[in-house]
Amino acid sequence: MEIAFVLLIIAIIFIAQSIKVVPQQNAWVVERLGKYHATLTPGLNFLMPLIDRLAYKHSLKEIPLDVPSQICITKDNTQLTVDGILYFQVTDAMRASYGASNYIVAITQLAQTTLRSVIGRMELDRTFEERAVINTSVVEALDEAALNWGVKVLRYEIKDLTPPPAILHSMQAQITAEREKRALIAASEGRRQEQINIATGEREAAIARSEGEKQAEINKAAGSAAAITAVADATAGAIEKIAAAIQLPGGDQAVQLKVAEKAVDAYAQLAQKNNTMIVPGNMSEVSGLIGTAMALMRGKSAK
Repeated sequence: MEIAFVLLIIAIIFIAQSIKVVPQQNAWVVERLGKYHATLTPGLNFLMPLIDRLAYKHSLKEIPLDVPSQICITKDNTQLTVDGILYFQVTDAMRASYGASNYIVAITQLAQTTLRSVIGRMELDRTFEERAVINTSVVEALDEAALNWGVKVLRYEIKDLTPPPAILHSMQAQITAEREKRALIAASEGRRQEQINIATGEREAAIARSEGEKQAEINKAAGSAAAITAVADATAGAIEKIAAAIQLPGGDQAVQLKVAEKAVDAYAQLAQKNNTMIVPGNMSEVSGLIGTAMALMRGKSAK
């Protein structure tokens, strides 16, 4: 009974060692008698106990790897502290197992040396402007070397580029000066545009005023011409009526009477408004006018 129980336990152990369930996105490397035998794919797999050995387990997922910070020297002899993050994926489990003793350490060291080489060919200002170029150069160099390790380098991203404090201070001063320069230029452009707008407005206002004055003079001249024409027309009409009235019977006598009245009124006004008496040079003309007027009036009364 005891022997049967021991045999059952041994059978269970053998079965447990021979049956392997590989998770999704994983690859397990099997060695048979110390030599590479196969790569187990996800799912149910069977091994030969005591002969096959599960040597390596690899994840086929994308793996982020933090690259430690390091000091790099630029082309213009400026120190930069640079760190980044690397993304890679195991594509060949057999090469990842036997291509390098530790492919993670190999990738990390190669990323650091490649980064120092790329930054050493650039000046300080370009390192801040061309991060994408640096990242691409590191990925290309790593991907070529990592093929023998069964690893595919997907991308590399620089996290921080930190210059020394003195360089950082000078860069801040340069940025401040550049911003002040842009502010002064913008202010001067604003003043220039303001002066242009004022001059343009004054010119347009002067033109508008001159056009208004011109139109006013034209209107005034047109009004004066119309008034003169109206007065002339009225005078001509009055003269025509007077001429027509003179042609009627008694017209001459009426004219003479009217002239005599006007003359007498004129002499009377002169006598009232002046302290000096104005006497006509020929008194016979005055008496003649008065006599004519009296005769006309008597004739009119008799009628």
